[in-house]
Formats: sequence, C-alpha cells, structure tokens
Amino acid sequence: MNEVKVIEIKKSVFAENEKDADALRQELKSKGVFLLNLMSSPGSGKTTTLIQLINKIKDKVRIAVMEADIDSDVDAVKIKKATGVPSIQLHTGGMCHLDAEMTRQGIDNLDLNEVDLVILENVGNLVCPAEFDTGSCRNAMILSVPEGDDKPLKYPLMFTVCDLVIVNKTDVMPYFDFDLERCKTNIHQRNPKAEVIPISAKTGDGIDRLATWLLQEVNVDKLRC
Repeated sequence: MNEVKVIEIKKSVFAENEKDADALRQELKSKGVFLLNLMSSPGSGKTTTLIQLINKIKDKVRIAVMEADIDSDVDAVKIKKATGVPSIQLHTGGMCHLDAEMTRQGIDNLDLNEVDLVILENVGNLVCPAEFDTGSCRNAMILSVPEGDDKPLKYPLMFTVCDLVIVNKTDVMPYFDFDLERCKTNIHQRNPKAEVIPISAKTGDGIDRLATWLLQEVNVDKLRC
C-alpha cells in the first residue's frame, strides 16, 4: 500500500500570510501610513467606539476606515455619515476573518497620499481574526462588560496578540458580575505588555485616554511599525 501524503495546509497558509503581511507593513511604512487592526466579538461596540474616537482625533490626523463583514454595508455607511471620513466596506465572502491579502485589496482602494491612519474594523469574532496577521502596525480589541471578565482566559490568543485591550460599556458595570481589576489580571496573565483602557462608547468616558494612546502610537510608531 502506498504511503499517504500529508500536507500541512494550515501551517503553509499561515506562513504565506505572514510573508504577505510583512510586505504590506513595509509598503505602508514607506508611505508613512499607520494601520490599526481593531477586533472584537459581535456587539461589543466597535463601530460606536470608532465614531467617538474618530470625531475626537480627525482634526489632528487624516483617517480612513475599512469595515469588514460577511455581508452588508451598514457599518461603512454609519461611519461615513457620523464622521465624514472615507469609509469602505470589505465583504469576506463568508470568511470569519481578514488576512493580509484581503487587507491589501482594501488598502488598494484608498488614496494613501491623503491618509495618515487607516483603521481596519475586523470581522466580529474572538478566534479567527487573532490567527491572521493583517499587516497592521498595532492590534487592538474591544471586550465589552456584558461578555464577562473571564474572556482573556477562554480566548487566550486574541489577548496575546493585542497591544491594546479596550474594555467597553463600563456604564453598565453595576448591572453585571464584572470585576475590572480581575479582568486586567486575566489580560496581563496572557499578555503582560497589553495596555488596558476602560471606556464607555455611549457616554464618552475614557475616549480622551483612548485618543491620546492612538495619536501617540501614530506619531511615534508609524514610521517603524
């Protein structure tokens, strides 16, 4: 009987994607463009947070947004209407994440001569997006209070790959069994270097601190991301 040939597809896919991501990062670096990859589960408040954040900093830095979803253009339209910044919708064709090539296709539809900061709102998912390098300079994710403070323990890779964890919906914290300090401990157990910023996208609490973090990253790191 002939031996069965085993092909490690997942390993090959990841290796190829990492090459594409590094190439995209270098290209963006050469153009002075900072790419932020924002991830979270559905309903955590990514789009609402972005609207608050963009309106806070759009007079200081030129911004474009790429909204990734399996279908619809709801978020791209919402961002454009609420902030006035360029916004495009990326359809993933049923895939639960973006990879570097998909991200490049979106980047190719932006005028990078008119942009300093591109924010990629990834597909709502705590698993797949964390596995694929998009070519971003920094990774951020939003954890909402109703999801629970134990999520860093249940979805370790997401919290490991993120430079920033935004804890959203702090305005409803009194109504949930959510301990912010315990959450921070769980996050730092996975990623000691992660910045943790509590916010309420609804009330605007914490948005100033978030804006300061992002502007510092863009100004300091966009040429060495």
